[in-house]
Amino acid sequence: MTAPVTPDSLALTDDLLDAVVIGGGAAGLNGALMLARSRRSVVVIDSGDPRNAPAEGIHALLGNEGTPPAEYLERGRAEVRQYGGVIVPGTVTSVRAAEPSADGDLRFTVDLADGRRLTARRLLIATGIRDGLPDIPGLAEHWGRNLVHCPFCHGWEVRDQAIGVIATRPMSLHQALMFRALTEDLTVFAADGLEIDPATRERFDALGITLIETPVKEIVADAEGGVAGVRLVGGELVPRSVLTAATDMTPRLDGLDELGLTLEELPAGMGKKIATGNAGATDISGVWVAGNAADPAAQVGASAAGGALAGGHIHGMLVMADADAAVAAHRARSAA
Repeated sequence: MTAPVTPDSLALTDDLLDAVVIGGGAAGLNGALMLARSRRSVVVIDSGDPRNAPAEGIHALLGNEGTPPAEYLERGRAEVRQYGGVIVPGTVTSVRAAEPSADGDLRFTVDLADGRRLTARRLLIATGIRDGLPDIPGLAEHWGRNLVHCPFCHGWEVRDQAIGVIATRPMSLHQALMFRALTEDLTVFAADGLEIDPATRERFDALGITLIETPVKEIVADAEGGVAGVRLVGGELVPRSVLTAATDMTPRLDGLDELGLTLEELPAGMGKKIATGNAGATDISGVWVAGNAADPAAQVGASAAGGALAGGHIHGMLVMADADAAVAAHRARSAA
């Protein structure tokens, strides 16, 4: 087991680490916490741009309801540091497999944008995802405030408001039903070419959901920067105060190309994820993935749980590697 790393010793970039965690959100920090508490040397590389940064608070996470994301993450960083883990603000430019040790233990090289290089025995990828929004003028600037995507994350906060659903694919129609449970004033703006089956039309009619199939021209802001409404191609402005849209979700893979991670398609055209197996293990030996990069639908609590599971699994694999190395060394001594 390698020695714990401290902020001062991080300058020694040729020190071998038990694990490097790429991504400082809930998944990455909880994975690091599991490893640090198991006396593993672990460094978290945090680019500082979490997916939920625009949100005012975390929701549906017991004990942290309404906690601002920045506050939640700062508490997490402090907890990781409490057990000797290191948080490094920075951006990863390259990650690749390196020559294994003499006894066959894995090695990975992680290069940072500031020129530092880290070498680790195992990797946890917790980089999250990017949300691609429909290409509608005026839409993107409302993301995370008056433009939301998850009824569990934001539903209570937008209840009883005039909600508009930007429907770009079949899954958007289910999204509309989810938000209808939160308000009686719901309008669905169907994208040109989106097929809406008779059963869905009947549900919408029965629930009082307004369906507009005229193409959207732009989103109009009010004087305070919120949403005033949706302007249609014909010029009509449909007043709305909140919008929801399904995003195209793709893992953040900046600097990770050389690892050769396998991606798989999400159902219903929702995007892609990194393929994982038990506890977030990938098909690349020594590499795990946790959080939204592995499960784009996971909220903060599920992401943190995934990170903890992956961190525990990594420690277990390192325990076995250390035991095998000890056995080999013992045999060599006995044979001498």
